[in-house]
Amino acid sequence: MELFFGIIVGLFILVLLVVLHELGHGIVARRNGVTVEEFGVGFPPKAYGKKVKKSILGKNVLFTLNWLPLGGFVRLKGENDSAAQKGDYGAASYWVKTKILLAGVVMNWVTAIVLFSIIALFGLPKVLPNQFYVPQDATIVSKPLEITVVSDDSPAKKAGLEQRDPLLRFDGQTLDSSDTLTTLTQENKGETVDIVYARNGEEKTTQVTLREDNSDRKGYLGVGSTQREEIKATWSAPIVGVGTTVQFTWLTFKGTGEAAYNFVKGIVKSVSPNEQTRQSGNQDVETVGDSVAGPIGILGVIFPSAQQAGLKTLLFLSAIISLSLAVVNFLPIPALDGGRWFMMTYYRLRKKELTKEREEKIQTIGFMFLIGLILLITFADVGKLL
Repeated sequence: MELFFGIIVGLFILVLLVVLHELGHGIVARRNGVTVEEFGVGFPPKAYGKKVKKSILGKNVLFTLNWLPLGGFVRLKGENDSAAQKGDYGAASYWVKTKILLAGVVMNWVTAIVLFSIIALFGLPKVLPNQFYVPQDATIVSKPLEITVVSDDSPAKKAGLEQRDPLLRFDGQTLDSSDTLTTLTQENKGETVDIVYARNGEEKTTQVTLREDNSDRKGYLGVGSTQREEIKATWSAPIVGVGTTVQFTWLTFKGTGEAAYNFVKGIVKSVSPNEQTRQSGNQDVETVGDSVAGPIGILGVIFPSAQQAGLKTLLFLSAIISLSLAVVNFLPIPALDGGRWFMMTYYRLRKKELTKEREEKIQTIGFMFLIGLILLITFADVGKLL
């Protein structure tokens, strides 16, 4: 049931983030004289549609709900760059087209900034050693040591300890880090000790008989643990939101570049006549698959885990995904916003006409590339889920 609920929550958030992205395109198009014909939630086939006489996107816009709940879209009049009638996207100036194409990216960045700012008021997870904050206002709050993993048939499991239980004291000594827990369990191996932990806001005590042997490296207690830190801000929360978004945007660009490099390098090496080189290439491709997640991985693995961890973690993940949508759509990949802008700019600089046929051909090639990439990531996601 938790998995199902996590998938539903994840699906709702993903659709909402994409709808906000498309809403950015639609609002900027309408404000610059380009006619919005349809705004859809999900992808066809259509389940329900209604034409609204007056809306934020203009007059007589068809709003639709569609059967494939994987995002949304906005359909503009005359979407090809060569269209020339009044109200057509193609008839707009280069600057107006640029604003329309990049409006979705900006909307996702703004969404990430807002979410990071809100979370900073209550405690933004500190996941980077040099994560941005304003020292004059923000404070670093250390959370109690928390169990992340409980091994099967371990002393911790037998004593009733569970994942996400905060560990407070071990045999009367305060636990301030994972290293402290490791040291104390090693010093008391084979002994029966009292462990104080928290659950649902209440302190509880349990007796645990530690293992005498750790040859399997599962620990004398049999748990994995972590101590989280959070950045809490007041007046500087919006500044922290902007700074965190900029910082994670750079890391996302960097990670995307490294993944693309490893993927291309792996493909080239995998067709080498040398067996050792081929194996190295396959490992590079597998590394890329392990480092990225598609719809199945996000909905089936990431969101259920985040949903169980609480609202703050769910909002943090939503901000990261919104930021990732902005970065991916900014890249010069045909069929995405950045690719369309790059293609339009390239033909403009060359002073050549971007015909409807040529544009559709380029978009089709880009779309096929994206489908292939999604299939590759999906196969990796299925492996993670299984």
